[in-house]
Amino acid sequence: MLKSMFQTVDLTKGKIWQVISIFAIPILLSYLLQQIYTISDAAICGWYLNPNQVAGVNNTSNITFIVLQFAFGCTAGFSVVSANKIGQNDIKGARESLLVQIILSTIISILLTVIAIFCIDLLLSFIGLSREANLEIYNSAYTYTFIIFLGTIAQVFYNLACSFLRSLGNSVMPLLFLLFSTILNIFLDILFIGPFKMGVAGAAIATVLAQALSAILSFVYIFVKMKEYRFHKNDFKVSRNFIIKHLTLGLPLAFQFSILAIGLIVMQATTIKYDILSDGTLSYESQLGYGAACKLNNFLMTPFNALGTAMLSYCGQNGGSRDYTRLKSGIKQSMIIMLILYIVFAGLGLLLTINGAYLYIFLSKDKINPLTIKYGNLYLRTVLPFYPILGALFILRNSLQGVEKPLFPFLAGVGELLARTLSCLFLPELINGAPLDRNASDLSYIITSAADIFSWTFACIPLITGYVIFLKRSKNYENLSNLR
Repeated sequence: MLKSMFQTVDLTKGKIWQVISIFAIPILLSYLLQQIYTISDAAICGWYLNPNQVAGVNNTSNITFIVLQFAFGCTAGFSVVSANKIGQNDIKGARESLLVQIILSTIISILLTVIAIFCIDLLLSFIGLSREANLEIYNSAYTYTFIIFLGTIAQVFYNLACSFLRSLGNSVMPLLFLLFSTILNIFLDILFIGPFKMGVAGAAIATVLAQALSAILSFVYIFVKMKEYRFHKNDFKVSRNFIIKHLTLGLPLAFQFSILAIGLIVMQATTIKYDILSDGTLSYESQLGYGAACKLNNFLMTPFNALGTAMLSYCGQNGGSRDYTRLKSGIKQSMIIMLILYIVFAGLGLLLTINGAYLYIFLSKDKINPLTIKYGNLYLRTVLPFYPILGALFILRNSLQGVEKPLFPFLAGVGELLARTLSCLFLPELINGAPLDRNASDLSYIITSAADIFSWTFACIPLITGYVIFLKRSKNYENLSNLR
């Protein structure tokens, strides 16, 4: 099994649970490395920078998420086309799809970079940061965000290369490129923030440089080692409909990921209120505790994300080959795998909340106090038991995207945004009986944390609806095929 894991996987053949597992393991390792990448960035900042600078960097995660996840959604959606072509054994079509993906990703990168840079002040105001409340937190957040946005094209093209390789059934090379990028990022972080004393800017520059080099290596591999995907002259004569098909699959997923980020920004803005002191100034305990808890949460949900990504390619290839029986069996078996992962990773997360043990990964000891522990632990102990809802969300969203049903994932994103936003804007203050600040009740903070659970639940409603509709239509197709 270990040997087969390092080969291109044909997702239309073999024992279903085994094929999904073999394909998903390198993706899981890639995503875990990506989280280590993020955690190392946060940890090094937590060790070297002062509390206000750390809070500033922590506050940027959802702001950069809104832009970068739009790009990631595009590339993931685009890869469904190449996965379908592979399922049809159409190498030329997959090659033309890669060309279209490169052209569209270049345009999207330029537009996103320009728009994002001009919107930084607006985005920071959304989460409640201002120069007046705390100038150092604001400046740190602005600097980090500005540099990350400048490097958008590096993130986009790395994700494009990885999504394309996975659509072919190759989930190992993205893992190796990410391993290189993670090691390089850690080295550059220590170098830039430590000896070079570059502060917040050094952390951001290290991330962009590591991502850019990984993107370059990914495309070198594709064009040097996979000669069948080198472009031919006639590949540039792609039809308008082919381009529209990529946009039809990519843009809904991109908007879904972005509107998800908007909801997270609203939630983060709500948590910042718990740091408002009686004189109107801003402390940092809630931001540090919640920020560290979110980073651990992102790490713990990685297996569900990886399984969902594997199902995107699995459903793309099997949808392309029109093997709906195998496709549906794969979705059911992936749910069983998800429940096993839930027991392991949610259990691990709950153990790490004992005495706030996880905080020592992200913060130096002097930044940890009873308040940071309280805010972090309340969030994690609220959301971790409900991970099965999140796991179903990842699987159904990616599976429907893989069978070219982008409307339902998009509606799921809208439901997620509305649920998270409305619950954050109204429920905590209603429970608290007064505006939120440092003296707000613990119950109001638990309700703020539960906004994640509400959003996952509402997102699953259109996904389950879409899956039921897909089951009925695929059954009709199978009956028609049997008659033939």
